Amino acid sequence: MTGLRILIGADTFPPDVNGAARFAERLARGLAGRGHDVHVAAPSADGPAATTADGITVYRLRSLRWPTHPDFRVCPPWSAMAATADVLRAVDPDVVHVQAHFVVGRGLAVAAEQTRRPLVATNHFMPENLLAHSPLPPALHGSAAWLAWRDLARVFRRADVVTAPTPRAVALLADAARLTWALPVSCGIDHEAYRAGAEGDVPTVLFVGRLDEEKRVDELIRAFALLPPRLPARLEIVGDGSRRARWTALAGQLGVPATFRGFVPEEELRAAYARAAVFAMPGTAELQSLATLEAMAAATPVVAADAMALPHLVAPGRNGFLFPPGDVESLAGALTTLLGDAVLRRRMGQVSREIAAGHAMGATLDAFEAIYDRVTGRGRPDVPAAA
Repeated sequence: MTGLRILIGADTFPPDVNGAARFAERLARGLAGRGHDVHVAAPSADGPAATTADGITVYRLRSLRWPTHPDFRVCPPWSAMAATADVLRAVDPDVVHVQAHFVVGRGLAVAAEQTRRPLVATNHFMPENLLAHSPLPPALHGSAAWLAWRDLARVFRRADVVTAPTPRAVALLADAARLTWALPVSCGIDHEAYRAGAEGDVPTVLFVGRLDEEKRVDELIRAFALLPPRLPARLEIVGDGSRRARWTALAGQLGVPATFRGFVPEEELRAAYARAAVFAMPGTAELQSLATLEAMAAATPVVAADAMALPHLVAPGRNGFLFPPGDVESLAGALTTLLGDAVLRRRMGQVSREIAAGHAMGATLDAFEAIYDRVTGRGRPDVPAAA
């Protein structure tokens, strides 16, 4: 297709470390690599600035630290609406693609509607991922989630096309936000960048992700403590967050051989996937889980909670096991089965890699290019609208 000028609105973007930020960067780089003129609007800790690297121009907007979470930054609404409108005027894009309904995404959605620009919106949001960091008491979380979904709907109804990473995430938009016309498009991964490696003398169970409440890593630690003493295994936890100190203490109290590594560079992360015997994802608020997909691409079997979009990735008995959320004994049983059978791990790991191949970044870029073609009036009947 002819190169487009694309403006991506991202309320989180590297150096932030989370799935939405990583996807926004991969999307921008992938589109630039295909000859598009790509621009990104995102929060900044250092004030307004614009930089260009690797074919991507990033406009940084002034932001403030979220008071209850040091890793979240939010652009002040009283300045961001004007700032995002200024970016849109400066870029003059063919299409706007927002990655959230928060301040940056909201500002660009309003500006796109006012200037009659084609607008695509992708949702990575679940209220559970933010409410744990709010001052609201748990009794009010249900009402707050309902209001949050209504707010999302008000913003995303401005879009020509709405997407979410999985069919389950699309169904959630229909149920919770009454957006019944969304399309599933995988976030995608660089499948070929991940490879299986040697496990080492002691099999390792790996978790990768934010160490925050909704990831429920404490359940993984408690399950690890239930493994048979005869079964050698270690727990490796990559990531950081508000629960790290608490969960480090829990592992010590239970005598669990756990290594908390914090955030690591991409090369070290790939090495962790390569040496893992099993990948575990106990979280219950995953709209896709890029970490799980990356582990699968490294030919790793998966044990995951039977919640949200994780059943789209784990075929029980084929590439791993699902367990009822919160059922620590079932989680321990699944880990015991895999840790005790190297042949089973290898067989399931190969199936994991085959499933992950269906989420290659190239297919994601194809899908979004087709969507951009459609909303800009350049759609071709032989190109599908989504994948």
